Amino acid sequence: MDIETFARRIPKAELHLHLEGSVNPVTFAELAAKNGVKLPIKSDVRELYVYKDLPAFLVIYDLVCHSIRSAEDFHRITYEALSSCAAGSARHVEFFFSPHAHLEFGVPYSVMLDGILNAMHDAEKDRGVTSKLIPAHSRERGPALGLEFLDMVLADRRDEIVGIGLDYNEAPFPPAPFKEMYAKARAAGLHVTAHAGESGPAANVRDSLNILNVDRIDHGYHVVDDPALVASCRDRGTFFTCCPSTSGITSPWKDLSAPDHAIRQMVKAGLNVTINSDDPPMFETDLGNEFVRVATEMKLSPAELKQCALNSVRASWLDEGTKGDWLAAWSKEIDAMAAELSPAPKLKN
Repeated sequence: MDIETFARRIPKAELHLHLEGSVNPVTFAELAAKNGVKLPIKSDVRELYVYKDLPAFLVIYDLVCHSIRSAEDFHRITYEALSSCAAGSARHVEFFFSPHAHLEFGVPYSVMLDGILNAMHDAEKDRGVTSKLIPAHSRERGPALGLEFLDMVLADRRDEIVGIGLDYNEAPFPPAPFKEMYAKARAAGLHVTAHAGESGPAANVRDSLNILNVDRIDHGYHVVDDPALVASCRDRGTFFTCCPSTSGITSPWKDLSAPDHAIRQMVKAGLNVTINSDDPPMFETDLGNEFVRVATEMKLSPAELKQCALNSVRASWLDEGTKGDWLAAWSKEIDAMAAELSPAPKLKN
């Protein structure tokens, strides 16, 4: 077995995936035509999936959101996204979606949930991948609307909804103003996470941890700018859901092979890194390919790939019994795969 096959096949949990960012170009074009959404004139819809930075990406992301209107639409995109994750050896997925982008077109929140949750159940039955849902608030809409968002989530609380997130354009919108929203979510028993340190500074990582009291950090790359914060995150066992391909567009670290790439620095510093796909078709990737990229371009070792895979279980919002069972089983499974590598490395749990 070569390292690329090993990286793609080892079991994984996907913890940083945006549902609307998982819509493939063909599906996007068909849903836009079905729902009367006019697209910018391009000879090929795939040409829309090209961006220079995070704001440019979000323009297309919103356009994709606007093309999704019915429970059937939500079922289709969810089933396709989870099937892609399963093809990349994901056993469990915790994914975001953006309710506000559909509410503004009159799509009821309950309709979104009906389509998404039915697809989650179908994907588990057909593809063997379990999943949980994370409604996310656009930080650009501010904290007052964030509280309204949370009230909506709590009013239609379903078992599959495991937590909330905070996303969209990070740099101009720091985390601290969302303190009340996050305190209320935690009090209601929801897990909490936030995008931080992607396009914003290390201080956003610190404030997400200390003010929002998040369970994990999405992206987090700028943590490496603050050695004291790196040490603190290592000591407290903070988990980071990193996304290699998108880091080349939305962060200053453009080259995965660079010795100083933030994800490499984070791994070498002993931080709890997980590898994820973020918005896979919009960046021409999938979860298996993200592991291949860090194996071949970043040169993470089989032992480091194993650690990232096991970290994804530890960082998940599964119950502790399931985590313990999966960690033991996955460790043995990955070790067996590693034994087929030439030369076979010695891996630690």
